[in-house]
Amino acid sequence: MSVSRWLSLENWKRWLWSFIRLTLIAGLSFVILYPILQKISTAIKDKADLYSPVVVWIPENFTMSNFLDAIRIMDYWETLFNTFALSATTTVLTAASCALAGYGFARLKFKGSQLLFACVVLTILVPPTTILIPIYLNLKDFTLMGLIPLLTGKSVNLLNSYWPFILTSLTANSLKAGLYIFIFRQFFRGIPKEVEEAAYIDGAGVGTTFTRIMMPNAIPAIITTTLFSFVWQWNDSFYTTTYLTSSKVMSTQLSSLPYNLSIMLGSDPSKADPFYLSMVQDTGILLAILPLIVIYLFVQRYFVESIERTGIVG
Repeated sequence: MSVSRWLSLENWKRWLWSFIRLTLIAGLSFVILYPILQKISTAIKDKADLYSPVVVWIPENFTMSNFLDAIRIMDYWETLFNTFALSATTTVLTAASCALAGYGFARLKFKGSQLLFACVVLTILVPPTTILIPIYLNLKDFTLMGLIPLLTGKSVNLLNSYWPFILTSLTANSLKAGLYIFIFRQFFRGIPKEVEEAAYIDGAGVGTTFTRIMMPNAIPAIITTTLFSFVWQWNDSFYTTTYLTSSKVMSTQLSSLPYNLSIMLGSDPSKADPFYLSMVQDTGILLAILPLIVIYLFVQRYFVESIERTGIVG
């Protein structure tokens, strides 16, 4: 094969690979952006544009009344504060407990550690619906291994409070906690053992080594898990609507938004205009994801760097 022909073949390969990458990126961007753009187009429409055959994307009558209605019905600012407080609290507790568990699996060898870690991985694979009923019953009649009835004479109902999220976060059993433990374990295993051995020689114990040596070096893993935990807790509708049926957080307010809107309009919920209810609910969804978009704009560089250093991709 001549040199010119070989170079021509290489150019064709590079061009084909560039075209494939462009197609994949364009397709993924369409899948991600299309629902958001559709909701933005719906949110700024007037109610009359819903029935106009000429309106598809750009409305004839721009309006912000849908945003005002959604903010009022959702009690948006209080809901935003409650959701942020819940997500931030669970994020901090989850990162701390999962980091401790990941360090234990990575560095502290004990009998049955491999079996226990296999159970952690299993929690990633098992659907949450399979364990929802026993967890729900346990939280409804919480006894703390029988200690609470022994002291007070009856169990405690932890539902409709933040305690289910706090307790599961403290014990590394929160939403997606198995994945976070896995991330921390893999990251700690990548740190040279000589770093710990030097700390042990200087007289540091396991706790001091973990807090003063390992954790400062685990910033990429911490950033990755905290961002994942915060976003997933913010968007969670499965556990939140189960444990917090009457609390004002984004998931419960979005699920009840159509019903509350029909009540506000003074109509029977079963006879309300479903297209208008859907339009206001799409507006509420935009308001719910807006804080996440703002946060991502500020932390995207740190997030990408942490993903690369933890070895999740690549």
